[in-house]
Amino acid sequence: MNTLSSIPARDARRPLLAAAAAVITILSWASAFPFIQIGLHGLTPMQLAAARFATAAVPVLGWFAWRRPRLPTGRDALRFALCAFLGIVLYNALLNTGEQTVAPGAASFIAGTMPLFTALLAFVFLGERFNRWGWLGSLLSLAGIGVIAHGQPGGLTLGSGSTLILGAALSTAGFFVLQRGLIPTYGALASTGYTLLAGALLFLPWLPGALGSLAGAPGSVWTAVLMLGIFPAALGYATWTVTLDYFGAARAANFLYLTPAVAMAFSMVLTGERPGLATLLGGLLTIAGVVFVALRGRT
Repeated sequence: MNTLSSIPARDARRPLLAAAAAVITILSWASAFPFIQIGLHGLTPMQLAAARFATAAVPVLGWFAWRRPRLPTGRDALRFALCAFLGIVLYNALLNTGEQTVAPGAASFIAGTMPLFTALLAFVFLGERFNRWGWLGSLLSLAGIGVIAHGQPGGLTLGSGSTLILGAALSTAGFFVLQRGLIPTYGALASTGYTLLAGALLFLPWLPGALGSLAGAPGSVWTAVLMLGIFPAALGYATWTVTLDYFGAARAANFLYLTPAVAMAFSMVLTGERPGLATLLGGLLTIAGVVFVALRGRT
């Protein structure tokens, strides 16, 4: 009797847990932008990523030893490796390099186009249709990115920091679409764990250099690496898969509209960033376009 009555209670709590996971994801991922800039004061972009995910791998390995989740098949192992390449390696390499010249708050607005790229990938690969409002929203977001980039070194020229961060948003959109099919089989936490471990392994060539650089780095860089490894990486990716599993890719991506605003607030506190008018105006245009696509852009 008690067991049966506990099932509805667990079902009733599930939406609350999923919403809490979404909030934790937003806070964790928003904090990454200023901490990346702090970490870059002592490490190269690839060294910072290697140290970050080596840190994240420690609690993941502890969880694996405790829970012993199902091992992936050979085919799914390759899918996890591809998820790690897109969502961990390529995303962090592009974002970290981009933040060498782009301010954290501005970077967060550009990276906030991820839901737009998710919708475009669904249009290309899944046959979802875009109506004229969807294309209008896309153009609005691109205009906003242009306004932001105008105030950053290099503007939108190929290879500039702004275009690298755009590439990061595209790569993580591909990761979200690809990972969604693995969660029902392996569960949210195990899917996160396998992806993070694969990412840490792919970054191993840069880990010795990261450890050497950390030996002489100031305490702020050590703090940034620990924060990036524990919160945006291990915790943020875990809570994101819980959010993704409950809400689905399209609805879950809507929560990420809040990330740039939270990231800007973190950046103002942690790095002293004071966004200019171009960043604020461009950010509003970018997020407005993304929201427009989500609400009106698909038929």
